[in-house]
Amino acid sequence: MKNNLSIMPGYRYNEYLLILNPHEELRNKIAQIKKEFHDKYQAASALYGKPHITLTTFTQLEMMEEKIVSRLKTIAMGYVPFKVELKDYGSFPSHTIYINVESKQQVQNLVKELKDAQRLMKLNKDNKPHFIDDPYIPIARKLLPWQYEQGWQEYAHRHFTGRFIADNMLLIKRKAGEKGYQIVQRFEFMNLPVSTKQGELFM
Repeated sequence: MKNNLSIMPGYRYNEYLLILNPHEELRNKIAQIKKEFHDKYQAASALYGKPHITLTTFTQLEMMEEKIVSRLKTIAMGYVPFKVELKDYGSFPSHTIYINVESKQQVQNLVKELKDAQRLMKLNKDNKPHFIDDPYIPIARKLLPWQYEQGWQEYAHRHFTGRFIADNMLLIKRKAGEKGYQIVQRFEFMNLPVSTKQGELFM
């Protein structure tokens, strides 16, 4: 993503992530694997970030946040909670090792719904939202060739299973260039009919 953010000086921008969060026990289990990977292969990226599934990332003006939150709330209200199954490991050759999301379809359906809101997430032609159509939970990314080769040799044969109920999605943000994220809002999946959602919009 090109950060061509000099276009409107004086305005505040944030980098946003919309994620699915596993329950605490599963997060801790994955965090332990990330720590093991770091200790064995000196991969600093394995220690960054809490375990989650990214749905979309985007950069936008802070003054757009309220509209985005309102739109995401509407999408979530009509969405049904679903089970996410995790199984074993996968990789993006030469740089990333991750935990596979086995039940991809439900997550992909949600991402498809989120694309309805992409106009609100688009800052300009250089900064469009990035939707993750192939969901995964990263263990380590930006690996050096030796870290990837040795790590993948091991993890290609290791097993992992886990599952959680996705009953909400979480919007987090950070100021451009900062490391830590803060929570903007949690959106509960309520499985409400569309007409109820529309009514809520005008309350």
